[in-house]
Amino acid sequence: MSNQAYQFAQVSGHTIHWRLKRNCSVTPIQLGCLYLSLCAVSLGIGVFFWLQGATFVLAFAGLEVAVVGLAFLAYARHAADAELISLNGGNLVVELETAGRLERAEFERQWVRVEPKSGDLSLIELSGQGRSIEVGRYVRPELRRVLAHEIRKALRSA
Repeated sequence: MSNQAYQFAQVSGHTIHWRLKRNCSVTPIQLGCLYLSLCAVSLGIGVFFWLQGATFVLAFAGLEVAVVGLAFLAYARHAADAELISLNGGNLVVELETAGRLERAEFERQWVRVEPKSGDLSLIELSGQGRSIEVGRYVRPELRRVLAHEIRKALRSA
């Protein structure tokens, strides 16, 4: 099986992997460095004005740093979210990582159904053997049909 046959998958020997992840322009480490820089500048300005007698400026600078820190923390928790789908031999393994929590489902390839959840642009539901899991969160809605087709194609190939 050549890698040319798939738009989203990577083929390695007899294993096919789909790694679908968020498109994040800033890593959590870069965000931390940016936040520390923001803290230094904002608190530095606050201390300067506090020394000049404007005591409330430092309080508002501290509040600003705290609120921006909470927003950055929420972003960083989800920056590494991803979906990993692996087809190896007779098993399809789906791992969803959301905010550091891992959800895993394993299916026998001959029993897997691949269907849109509610319509062509919705998430893709993988189901079989009494379990189901939704994938495709990190793929543009108009490309989810292509992803579903790739998964079906890989499941049918021997």
